[in-house]
Amino acid sequence: MRKDRLVVVGNGMAGARTLEELLKYAPELYDITVFGAEPLPNYNRILRSPVLAGEQQISEIILNDVLWYERHGIRLHLDSKVVRLDRAARRVVSENGTAADYDRLLLATGSKPVILPIPGRELEGVIAYRDAQDTHRMIAAAARHGQAVVIGGGLLGLEAANGLKARGMQVTVVHLMPWLMERQLDRAAALLLQHSLEARGIRFLLEARTQAILGDAHGQVCAVQLADGEPLPAQLVVMAVGIRPNTELAEAARLHCDRGIVVNDTMQTFDPRIYAVGECVSHRGIAYGLVAPLFEMAKVAANHLAQYGIGRYCGSVPSTRLKVTGIDLFSAGDFQGGRGAEEIVLSDAAAGVYKKLVIRDDKLVGSVMYGDAADGAWYFRLLREGTNVAQLRPQLMFGDRNLGNAGYQGRDRAAAMTDAMEVCGCNGVCKGTIVKAIKEQGLFTLEEVRKYTKASSSCGSCTGLVEQLLLSTAGGDYSPAPQAKPLCECTEHTHEEVRRTIREQHLLSADAAMKMMAWQTPNGCAKCRPALNYYVLSTWPREAQDDPQSRFINERAHANIQKNGTFSVVPRIWGGSSSAAELRRIADVVDKYQIPTVKITGGQRIDLLGVKKEDLPAVWRDLDMPSGHAYAKALRTVKTCVGSEWCRFGVQDSTRMGIELERALWRMYAPHKVKLAVSGCPRNCAEAGIKDVGVIAVESGWEIHVAGNGGIKTEVAQFFAKVDSREDVLEHAGAFLQLYREEGYYLERTVHFVARVGLEYCRARVVGDREGRKALYQRLQFAISEEPDPWKQRVAGVARHEFESLQGA
Repeated sequence: MRKDRLVVVGNGMAGARTLEELLKYAPELYDITVFGAEPLPNYNRILRSPVLAGEQQISEIILNDVLWYERHGIRLHLDSKVVRLDRAARRVVSENGTAADYDRLLLATGSKPVILPIPGRELEGVIAYRDAQDTHRMIAAAARHGQAVVIGGGLLGLEAANGLKARGMQVTVVHLMPWLMERQLDRAAALLLQHSLEARGIRFLLEARTQAILGDAHGQVCAVQLADGEPLPAQLVVMAVGIRPNTELAEAARLHCDRGIVVNDTMQTFDPRIYAVGECVSHRGIAYGLVAPLFEMAKVAANHLAQYGIGRYCGSVPSTRLKVTGIDLFSAGDFQGGRGAEEIVLSDAAAGVYKKLVIRDDKLVGSVMYGDAADGAWYFRLLREGTNVAQLRPQLMFGDRNLGNAGYQGRDRAAAMTDAMEVCGCNGVCKGTIVKAIKEQGLFTLEEVRKYTKASSSCGSCTGLVEQLLLSTAGGDYSPAPQAKPLCECTEHTHEEVRRTIREQHLLSADAAMKMMAWQTPNGCAKCRPALNYYVLSTWPREAQDDPQSRFINERAHANIQKNGTFSVVPRIWGGSSSAAELRRIADVVDKYQIPTVKITGGQRIDLLGVKKEDLPAVWRDLDMPSGHAYAKALRTVKTCVGSEWCRFGVQDSTRMGIELERALWRMYAPHKVKLAVSGCPRNCAEAGIKDVGVIAVESGWEIHVAGNGGIKTEVAQFFAKVDSREDVLEHAGAFLQLYREEGYYLERTVHFVARVGLEYCRARVVGDREGRKALYQRLQFAISEEPDPWKQRVAGVARHEFESLQGA
């Protein structure tokens, strides 16, 4: 039986999102063909600006690569613009002659840039900033020329100006209106924005009308002539004066169009076989040019194409964010106010902060924020849901961060949300969808969540909430993306600021640090207390006061808690090398305490699983072996191969080297877990290439590699240094780890630490600075030399009450 044929004209974000939604509803319903006018597969058009500014590459913003279409059995025609639609024959034909018949047709032809009807618009070097090809042309022009004029001071024009300035050009923005982004900002916010961009070297001419674009004898643009001024020299002119729906194909096919392809609430055109979504559409007389409405349309269209017939699109309240690094701006709704509206305004021009909330009938109807837009998503939710804000008035201006103790009833904002509440407004992703993906797909990074759910992949305003969900769901394996943001919602201070203050003020406890830095939540939270405790201990070893209650349960109990409430015990096996006596002791303990499972781990350790909590001190006593620190943010293990002592390929004694490393470092706590490995030859049997520190023997000595990771997302360690002796290995590895201990953020793995500070920075501090290296290694030895063995402490009765069962009366 033949499937119905669905043809999609337009492979942009709206068309591709409709397909994604349709494949969720009815993956086998249609035989699908897609035509895309551009040579690239679907990419994130929102992120063209970071590409222009050199912050990302085009390859990094691809949303659906060619393999995605192949996996779903979709025929994809790239660089194939459809030029004819025959509604009677139900057929489309592209400009290269490719034809496809349809039973259902989806038009997602997007929009076209407005080109001012002025002399010179056809000159070489005059560009309309709309797609990836325009971005490449602008990058190429910036490499050859020095002066650019951007016509239009709206959202896209300012992003283009910023990107060209970042590429080294002298940029002038010519804008017809009295202030920038007049459709999204009021005058006060626009003035702050203008000052920020002027500080970057961008020049502005407001209330200026472009009369003509001038060219040289070769047809290349050379200047822009204003109606009342001298010509502005320019070898590149970017027109960013607006867009209009691309209705050419629809109009030629005699579909009803009125400022866009007219659709009803089911995204159906006047031809019931044809649907339309995106910027080409006119819905209830409105054409939307922002991504969130497009995705809402896509969900409704997919619902009807899947023959469910229950979705309705009733319009959108758009919101705006400027994608310029370092500028925090947000606006939504009717921020101009007017009759019957009240305005709440917070303005601090010196600090570069402006907030304006517009209220009508006890409901938030509009907002504009500059300099501090962290609560934009919350205000937008209040606005869209029509929430009565009468009871919130005293705190409304200060955001939902100030409505309680780090959120609601002591929980952070993410924990306080229900599964049905929306986290990502651009893509319509709720909390439950994100949590389910983290659990079922084994996601541990922000990029993985973006890939599987699209949350945080568009404007980025929900990134903080997504990271909170990662931390609460993925637990200790979550590695936050390093960025300059507050340590947690209890404070405005970043990790770096907290560490510096602890060092400069000689703070010796987490409580002292919170008091000195005016913590907003007096006792902190589960996110900041462990971080503060680590920072004071690592900064002031032998002086700082450890707070056991600020550690996770595994570090307090010195064993790994399991899902049934029992614990696992991991005695340390130095370098993966043991003896008959140790193995007999382990076997005797297993029999004596009826431990149900003994597991040989991938790290060359022996894991005893199922130990009752009250048995832990006795198990440790009978084992009489140090802790494997399998529970802690610390050195976990040093994996080795047998090396030159036994292996005919071995060139150095890797087992001895590994044992020396483990004995030197086993007491070392760190921002996150640390794993080492030593291989006796370049065949690398110990997998040193995916460890935090990997040591590989060569004929003339040892190679040291750092910042590897063997988890869900494997990261190959990077070459760090070549050394001659075992003593050099100990000093270089120890110095690198001490640098990580001193400058790494809590819960930041070495791979992310090195990515943040740079491999060359680490090399300069350790490899290139002999005295600095020795000082780092000495500080490490000082810090860990008197670190107690926690198992022996517990056997001796320290904090013994943690492990004793309650006796019934």
